[in-house]
Amino acid sequence: MKSLLLSLLMTSIAVAADTNVQDIRVKDIDGKDTTLKTYAGKVLLVVNVASECGYTPQYAGLEALYEKMKDKGLVVLGFPCNDFGGQEPGVESAIKAFCTENYKVTFPMFSKVAIKGDAKHPLYAALQSAVGGEVGWNFEKFLIGKDGKVLQRFTSDVEPESPELKAAIEAALK
Repeated sequence: MKSLLLSLLMTSIAVAADTNVQDIRVKDIDGKDTTLKTYAGKVLLVVNVASECGYTPQYAGLEALYEKMKDKGLVVLGFPCNDFGGQEPGVESAIKAFCTENYKVTFPMFSKVAIKGDAKHPLYAALQSAVGGEVGWNFEKFLIGKDGKVLQRFTSDVEPESPELKAAIEAALK
């Protein structure tokens, strides 16, 4: 029985690791249904963002990274989330205005998502399964390859300008 359970667990982990996030349905910040297939062939940096967090200034670094590397094939994707400390209480229109007015964000933003609990968004269920472990706080970053597979995860304290993140993005763009 133990070997059967272990086999099923290992199979589910392998399937999760092979999940192509491009197939998962999401809503953009304006509420329009879409998938991440829009970005097929691009390297994605998926970030759970919040407007009232100590890491909120990372918006500036994320925008700078996007501006610098978008022509090379990088797309930063912001997914607002209120699961951590209630630090994203606003509605989508307020979030969009905040990001545009305060950080001049031009990278794609999406509707708020749940990352914890039973209401977890399928995108974050797939991301967390692929790298093993729950998201710990706002501004965690997931690097997705051109093929839609999760490559790496970076914690909140890894700044967008960090050599570690930049090196991983450069490698994924090759």
